Amino acid sequence: MRLPLRPHSGSRARFFTLIPLWVSALLLCILAACSSARHVPQGQFLLNKVTVDVENDSTGLLKSDELINYVRQLPNHKLLWSIKFQLGIYNMSGHDTTKWYNRWVRKLGEAPVVYDRALTQASAQQLNKAMINKGFPHARVITDTVANPKSRKMDVTYRLQPGEPGIIGSVNYEFANDTLREMVMQDSAHFVIRAGDILDRNALETQRGIMTQWLRNNGYWAFTKDFITFTADTTAGSQLADLTVTLHERYPQKEGETPRPDTHIPYSIRSIKVLTDYDAMRPAEETQAMLQDSIRYRDLEIFYGKKRYLRPSVIYDNVYFRAGQPYRERDVDRTYEAFSRLGILKFINVRFAAVSDSPGELDAYILLTPGRSQSISFEVEGTNSEGDLGVAVGATYTHRNIGHGSETFTTKLRGAYESISGDLDGLLHNRYMEYSVETDLSFPKFKFPFLRESFKRKIKASTAFNLSFNYQERPEYTRIISTAGWSYRWTERFGRMRHIFTPLDINYVYLPESTNGFLDEIAPDNPLLRYSYENHFIMRLGYTFYYTTKRQDAPWTRQRQSNISTVRASVETAGNVLFVFSSIFNHRSNFHENPYKIFGINYSQYIKLEGDYSFLHIFDSRNSLAFHAGFGIGIPYGNSQILPFEKRFYGGGANGVRGWDVRTLGPGSFPGTNSVQDFIRQCGDIRFDTSVEYRAKLFWVLELGLFVDAGNIWTIRNYPSQPGGVFRFDKFYKQIAAAYGIGLRMDFNYFLIRFDLGMKAHNPARGAEPWPLLHPRWGRDRSFHFSIGYPF
Repeated sequence: MRLPLRPHSGSRARFFTLIPLWVSALLLCILAACSSARHVPQGQFLLNKVTVDVENDSTGLLKSDELINYVRQLPNHKLLWSIKFQLGIYNMSGHDTTKWYNRWVRKLGEAPVVYDRALTQASAQQLNKAMINKGFPHARVITDTVANPKSRKMDVTYRLQPGEPGIIGSVNYEFANDTLREMVMQDSAHFVIRAGDILDRNALETQRGIMTQWLRNNGYWAFTKDFITFTADTTAGSQLADLTVTLHERYPQKEGETPRPDTHIPYSIRSIKVLTDYDAMRPAEETQAMLQDSIRYRDLEIFYGKKRYLRPSVIYDNVYFRAGQPYRERDVDRTYEAFSRLGILKFINVRFAAVSDSPGELDAYILLTPGRSQSISFEVEGTNSEGDLGVAVGATYTHRNIGHGSETFTTKLRGAYESISGDLDGLLHNRYMEYSVETDLSFPKFKFPFLRESFKRKIKASTAFNLSFNYQERPEYTRIISTAGWSYRWTERFGRMRHIFTPLDINYVYLPESTNGFLDEIAPDNPLLRYSYENHFIMRLGYTFYYTTKRQDAPWTRQRQSNISTVRASVETAGNVLFVFSSIFNHRSNFHENPYKIFGINYSQYIKLEGDYSFLHIFDSRNSLAFHAGFGIGIPYGNSQILPFEKRFYGGGANGVRGWDVRTLGPGSFPGTNSVQDFIRQCGDIRFDTSVEYRAKLFWVLELGLFVDAGNIWTIRNYPSQPGGVFRFDKFYKQIAAAYGIGLRMDFNYFLIRFDLGMKAHNPARGAEPWPLLHPRWGRDRSFHFSIGYPF
C-alpha cells in the first residue's frame, strides 16, 4: 500500500459549481414542457392518480401499500412523489416519429399511461381475489373514477370493503395410511394453521410447504405438495369453517400388493455415481459410457474424462449423502452448496432415478462440468496526483485448481512510475517508482490441524493465505512494506450471515535508506507523520461479522421486500502475544518511554472496534430511502502511545460526510487549511457518521440521489499536533459536521458509477459562523466525488 506525503485529489473544474443551476433549469424545462396529456389521444384520459383505500378492516391485515401491487394499471412514475420526470422528457418529443430525435427522446422518457376501463375492471377483480385469499370470503371492491375534461386526466380510487374474515373452527387431517400419519404428525409443532386463525390461503400454502419438506427430508423422494389439498366446510350465517387437510395417495395400494414406485414410500440411496466431465447436451447414461476412466472411492463410483482434475477425496468431502442412507433433501441442498464453492466447476447438477426392480431405492448421479482453470489479465492506468503525471501497469494470473482440490492461486504484479515535478525533467530526476507483488492461496474448506473432519465439514469455511511485497522509491526515501495473512471465511443462513476470522495478519514497514534530515524536515514535531515513515511492525488478529435481512429471491414482484437492514461489526487487536513474551523474557517498567521491540523494531499494541448499521426502505420500484449510522474507536495501550496511521479513522470523502474531500474533515474542530500539509494530521481514533439518502430512478440507467450527511472524527488523547481534536462529552455534539447534496448515478446492474456533489452545511472548524446552508459559498464549501457503488 502506498502512503503518499499528500492526498490524491484530481483537478476540479469550475463548471461543477453550475451543476445545481443546470439541474434546476432542466427540471423547469421538463415541467414547463407542453401539457402532460400532450400525447394522449383525443377523447381519452391520462391516468393521473390511483388510490387503494381499505375500509373497516378490523384485523389490520390488509395494507394499501401491499395491495397496490395487484393493480393492473398504474400512473406514470413520479420523482419525489410529485414530478412525472420521465413523462416530461417524453413530452419534449414531437409527433413525427420518423425523426430520429423524437424517437430518441421517447426512448429516454416514458409514454403516457392512458386510462383503460378494462384494466381497471381487471384490477378490481385482482384486488377482490387477493382479499379472499387473505381470508375475507365476503370482500368486495367499489371503483370510483373522477375525470377532468379540461386537463384530460383521470383519478381512480379502489375502495376495498373486506367484511368479516373467515375463521378456522377446527383442523382435521386425513392420511392415506397410518405410516404417513405417524411420520407427518411428528412435525406438528411447526404447523402454522391452528383453530381460531383466519382462513388465509397464504398460510395454507405455507403449511403445504412445511409438510412436503418434512416428508422429503425423511426419505419420501417422490412426494410433492400437489398431493396435499384443503377443504373448508362452512355453515350459512357463520364465519367459522371446519378445515380438512388431506394427504392423497396417487396410486392406492391393494391389500398384499407390492408398493409401486409412484406410491408414497420412503427411499434410500443404493449407489452414487459422479461424472466429472458431464456434457449437458447428452443424457447422463451416454456421458457415463464415454468416460472410461472410473475408480471406486469409498461409496462413490467416479467417472473421469481425460484429466482427473479433482481428487477423489475432494469429491467425497463435498457429498453430504451416502449410499445406504435414507434420502434427505437437505443433504442434497448441502451438496449443491458445497460443490458451488469449488471455483473450478462451471455447472453442477444432482439427479436421482428410482430403481425399477427394487422399490424404495434410488441411484444418485452427481454431474459436474469443469470451467477454465487458468486465466491472466492486464491493466494499464494513468495517474495524476496534484499535477504529478504517471503511469501504472499490472498483470494478474489466476489458477483455480492448482492442487486438484479447487484451490485458487492468484498472483498480481504491478509497477508504477510518476514524475514528481510534473515536467519532462522530473522523468529523469524527481520521480516516484513503485513495484509490488501479491500472492493469495485459498482453499474451499476449513484448514487447521488437530480438528475432526466432521467439524471441518460442518463449518463450511474457506481458508486463505496471502503474502505481499511493496517497494517504493522517492528522492527522499526508499520504503518496503511486507504483509502476510491467514484468514477464514464462511457463510450461514443462505448467505445472509457472513464471518471473517483472521488469526494472524502481519504488516512490516521498513525504510532501508532515506535522505539525511528527511524526517526532521517534514515532521520536526509531528509524531503522527514520523511514525508513518519509520520502521514499525503490526501483528494482529481480527473478526468481522456481517448480517443482512435481504432475501436472495426478492425481485421487484408482488412479494418484493420493502425493508432491508444490514449490520456489520468488526474487532481487531494487535501486539498482545508479543507483549506477553516481551514482559516475560525482557521485563522492564519503563516500556512507555522505551517500548519493547521485535527484530529491533517497535511493535504496535491496540484494540479497534467498528460497527455500522444501514436501513433501506423501498417505497416502490423507483423510489427508496436509505439510512446509515456508523461508529468506531481505536485505543492504543501497552507498547503504543498512538494508533498506527493506517489504522486510524479519517473523515470526508465519497463514503463519509460528502461536503468534504477525503481526509480534510476533523479531528474535532481542528482547522485544517492546507490539504497537503494537514493531510497527515486529519485522522483520529474515534469516528461517528450518519447519512440519509433519497434514491430515485430517472430514465435509462440514470438515478438521482439527494442526501444529508453528518459526522466527524476525534482523538482520544490531546495531541499537540492536532489542536481541538480530542473527544469531550461536553463539546463533541457541537463538532459534528453536516453536509447536503445531490448525486447522479449510472446503474449498469453489475456495477454502479456514482457522482456526488456535497455542500457544507456546518463546518465545526469555523465555530459559530453562520451555516453555509443560508450563506452558500460554492467556491469553498462544495466537494465533488466520483466513486463506484452506493456509499452504503
